[in-house]
Amino acid sequence: MKSSEVLQDVRYEIRGQLANHALELEKRGYEIISLNIGNPGLFGFRTPETMRLAMIENLGEAEPYCHQKGIFPAREAVVMQQQDRGVEGVTADEVFIGNGVSELIDLSLRALLNPGDEVLVPSPDYPLWSAAVALNGGTAQHYRCDEKNGFLPDIDHMSSLINARTKAIVVINPNNPSGAVYDRETLADIVRLAEKNGLVVMSDEIYDQMIYDEAEFIPMATLATDVICLTFSGLSKIYRACGYRVGWVVFSGDLEQARDYIHGMELLSALRLCSNVPGQWAVQTALGGHQSIEQLVTPGGRLYQSRQAVIERAAASKFLNLERPMGAMYAFLRLDERFNGVLDDQAFALDLLENHHVLVAPGSSFNTPYTDHFRITTLPDPDTISVVFDRIDACLTQHC
Repeated sequence: MKSSEVLQDVRYEIRGQLANHALELEKRGYEIISLNIGNPGLFGFRTPETMRLAMIENLGEAEPYCHQKGIFPAREAVVMQQQDRGVEGVTADEVFIGNGVSELIDLSLRALLNPGDEVLVPSPDYPLWSAAVALNGGTAQHYRCDEKNGFLPDIDHMSSLINARTKAIVVINPNNPSGAVYDRETLADIVRLAEKNGLVVMSDEIYDQMIYDEAEFIPMATLATDVICLTFSGLSKIYRACGYRVGWVVFSGDLEQARDYIHGMELLSALRLCSNVPGQWAVQTALGGHQSIEQLVTPGGRLYQSRQAVIERAAASKFLNLERPMGAMYAFLRLDERFNGVLDDQAFALDLLENHHVLVAPGSSFNTPYTDHFRITTLPDPDTISVVFDRIDACLTQHC
């Protein structure tokens, strides 16, 4: 029995063959440093205690199904956060809680796309976006985010991809995998394109408060007031609660035009009954309380220091280049030009895993046309990062 043909266009190498091979090596007794996934809990980052207590104290309320959109306190907390950020006209009716952002990406695309429709997706991208477009009958058209321009979107290239079948533009800001944080002018240019062509803007902002140095995060919904805008976020990254599987999507902007779309989302949400209820009780506490992420991303904080260690080791390596990540929890490293035609990202990642026991994600996994990048998470402590770069340099020395 063969799997569905639609899966031929679906890729998710972050948990693909290399990750499976790493598990096999671990079963044989090898200790693997796994840097392929941004999973804070595996690196000692705990969910804030207040969130755990809020969930525990409400377990008795979490046994029945809840409303298909989610419990009201969680949705209202999301509304309050949006209002604090300057987003107007949003109520709890425009908020959907899901089993992580991943489920909501799938539902929002399924409610929007007809077979053959196209969605503009960044390159590099978080591959779930391209996969979800394909799974829902659409085609992902990848717009360039050039490293020479700080991985910012190429607006002219984006514009050239728009045609009668284009339905939406996906924006990932702060970006995974590059760590780029988009400036106001870039976001405004994207909004103007959406307005001109009647496109939905889908803004993945799961790393919204994970920014460094002089970077400024600008919510897309504050600019996209005359188009349909969907903002995605959740508890997994900023609040280090990946396993709670709680995400949300907020509809804003031209809500009158979005009514039928929202109804489609309501139907799909009802078909899956509801999302995980216990974790939803942590949302109000998370969004309304002390934002502990601020201490982690400023000088002296664990995330800041680990990111700094990656930047310094990349700068010291004669084999690697790095555009300084300004947000999120990743570094998208480029192999030196001397390896062009000699060593691509897949071969490098396999060698690094088998012979040096470090697992990374090849850059082409993120739907790039080039094969000389790889992504690591910056979550490990600086000492572990030093060990990782020693092993990377040893691996590349052998190929030099």
